[in-house]
Formats: sequence, C-alpha cells, structure tokens
Amino acid sequence: MPTQDFSIDLTAPQASAPAQETSAPVQSDASNPASEANADAATSAPPQEELYGRVPVRPVMEAAEGIRFDFNEGLRVQFPETGGPWHIIFRDIDTGVILYSQDVGNNVYVTSVKKFYVRFRLEIFHKSELDDFAAEVKKNPYLAGDEEKQPKPFFQHDYNAEGKTVMIQLPVPTIGDTLGWFPYVEKFRLKHKCHVLAVLQPHLADLLRKQYPDITFITRDEVPECEPYACYYLGLFFKGDVDHQPCDFRYIGLHRTAGWILGVDPEEERPRFDLSAPRKIQEPYVCIAVQSSSQAKYWNNPQGWHDVVKFLQDCGYRVLCMDRDRVHGQGLVWNHIPHGAEDFTGNKPLQERIDIIKDADFFIGVSSGLSWLAWGCKVPVVMISGFTNPTNEFHTPYRIINFHTCNSCWNDMRVDFDHFDFLWCPRHKGTDRQFECSRLITSEQVIKVIKTIPTFRGMPRTTTT
Repeated sequence: MPTQDFSIDLTAPQASAPAQETSAPVQSDASNPASEANADAATSAPPQEELYGRVPVRPVMEAAEGIRFDFNEGLRVQFPETGGPWHIIFRDIDTGVILYSQDVGNNVYVTSVKKFYVRFRLEIFHKSELDDFAAEVKKNPYLAGDEEKQPKPFFQHDYNAEGKTVMIQLPVPTIGDTLGWFPYVEKFRLKHKCHVLAVLQPHLADLLRKQYPDITFITRDEVPECEPYACYYLGLFFKGDVDHQPCDFRYIGLHRTAGWILGVDPEEERPRFDLSAPRKIQEPYVCIAVQSSSQAKYWNNPQGWHDVVKFLQDCGYRVLCMDRDRVHGQGLVWNHIPHGAEDFTGNKPLQERIDIIKDADFFIGVSSGLSWLAWGCKVPVVMISGFTNPTNEFHTPYRIINFHTCNSCWNDMRVDFDHFDFLWCPRHKGTDRQFECSRLITSEQVIKVIKTIPTFRGMPRTTTT
C-alpha cells in the first residue's frame, strides 16, 4: 500500500488545533469555544485524517470568581455567565511584550493566537476598578505614573510547569518526524521538571518507552481522559503558519523545529535506542534504504543504486535493503529495491531493524525515516538528497547533494509541499528537468564519499591472471 506523508497542515478541517486566521486572540461564546476559522478551513483544504487528540473543551485550572484557564492550545481563559465585565492581559514574560489587553464580558472564551510554548503571564482585573482609576487620572494626571495607586489584578498567574502534567502530542505515524522530534520532549521535561504525557503511535511508543522511563506514553484515544496544565503540538505547519511554530520549519530544519515549538535548546540530539542485541550477521555488510513517501525524496538517477551496490559487493560487502516495501509508488511510477541487494524488506518491528542496522559498517539512504533510524543507531549515515537543504536533516559528514543543479525546493519559502501529489516537483514538473536535483547526483559522487568513511573496508577486489 502507498505510504502517506503525515506531516500535518493544521489548516485541515479535522485537526484538533485549527490554525487561526486572526492576528489577535479569539473571543467567542463560552458554550461554543471553537473558532469560526474551522469553517473557513473546511472550504480551503482537502480532507485530512485527524491526528491530534482533543484536549478538554473547558480549561482545567480554576482562577477566581468562576473564571477558568489553562495552557492547552495556547493560553485559554473562560469567563462565567455572571460577574463581569473584566479586563484581561496576556504578557510574554521573557520578552516583556503585552500580547493582548482587552475588556471582556460574561460568558466569553479567550485564547491566545500563539499555540507554541510561550511563558505567559495572565492578569485579570475588574473593569470597574480600571474605569474608576481612569476617571481619577482625568482629574489628576500625575496619578498615571504612581504604581502604588494603579489598580492591581485580582488574579495573576505566571506559567510554571514544574510538578505539573504537560501533554506533548506527536502522533504522526512517520518514523523520521517522530524520531527527530522526540529528544526535544525529554529536553522539555528536564527543563521544566514536569510530568510529560507523550502522545505517540503505539509502534513508536514501544520503541522509545524503555529508553525514556520518566515520560508517560499514551495514545491519541487516551487524550480526552487527561486534564493537563499545558499541551503542545509537534508537527510541520505549512503555508507560513507562525501561530503553531515561532519560525517556519523550512528555515530551521525538520527536527529542530520541535525545539523551537517547545522553547528548548534546538541543538540536535540523537534519539535513544536499545543497541544491546548481539550482532546477528558476522560478514561485513552495509544497510541501504531506497524507498520513501514522495518521488522527490528518491535517488532518481537510474544507474545510481545499481553502481553503488555493485561497488560495495566488489569490496566484499553484503548489501541489505531494509525498506518496508519491496516495491513502492503510485500510478505508473513504481520503485523497486536495487538489483543485487539482499531483500530484508517487510513490515517488521523497528527494533528488529535496529538490531541489524546498528552493526552495519555504514548506512546509505535518502531523506526518509530509516535514515533517521540509522542516525539513532550511531552508524555513519550516507544521505543522498537534493530536494532538501542539508540544514533540514541531522548533520552527517557524508551528506550528498549536487549544488550545480536545481535543489532544496522543500526548504524554499516560495513553494508549499503538496502531500497529495506523489510526483511533486514545484519548479520543473512536466519538463525534462523534473527531479534533476537527485537525477544529477552521480554514483561516482556517492562512491567517492563512501571511500571517506573510516569504517569503509577498502577498495574493490581485483582478479589476477
């Protein structure tokens, strides 16, 4: 079956945290706190599978006077049906910026536009006290600068997750995205000394659970049962969305965007795996992975894999293809494992693949999940990619790209990736230049890089007469 790139675009109608189209916090009737942006999104994007679990509609923390708040999908405040009007202020403590300052009435729900980590300060005033003070200032303007005379909020709360439960949702089924993001979840837990609920697909949770014993792993279906202090969504947010991420991921890379969303050090860190299994194959071997979810991600040089596999075999290596699919594609375009490679494909548990990849002399792949898996296995990774800029993936000294041709469209802010177009090539689709970014990466270039790897075992064998 064809795979689907599940990097999420939150303009999709089924997403649990729909992108806001406004530039200020959303106010709505508390009985129906969903933004009207949902309806707008439904007409502007094709249907997309709902990935994120839905947080409680009602904020979980009690403020005062029947007001409730939390930090699920940004800072959320819900006002009761009586007792108002009030005045509310959202501040960013770290920058000192006032993000929102507004009078609000009864039965109103207010949420910040920014859904990524912000160290918010919430201040709530009685509007009548502010009105009285404004009247006094008109009589005596000098009062405006007297801090002791200025009205004080009857409720103030500074974001502090220490000792509290924070939910971080990364339920995409794709391997590379989750493995690239997850180390930042652990960084968040350590920074804030909080209890983290991590929402993952079961097969990925099974891989990571024992390596991160201080994190609780749950499924999307368990999310409605939880009442966290805060909740954050890890994903790739498209079309210039800077409400769910502080900086467009195309600038900073697929994995580092998680650090930015969570407000932790974006320096990359490998995911932790269990690498304790004994070596299974005694002969020298190399692992490769050639398949991916979009044709742009493939090494589209028709001779490339054939030449590299033959070169490795001539050097005495077994070449093991670790892909899930022996054949993958769409329509009239189908990709097969390279001739001569040993077929280790199949929908196998990730730990089984790790147990083999970890003892390979090196790994050769494209910009796809198994390359991220190999990186976590601490083996040298030769990554062949032309459609992404090298900043997009983890650093490897064996990255291969041809800068003499069209390249890096994935990280081009002028184009948006189309998840539904398997043959996506935004600059040259339908021309003889389509996919030239990887077609013009030669086998000679790849072989030269392989020869620089310290674990490479030598030159091809020669025969004598």
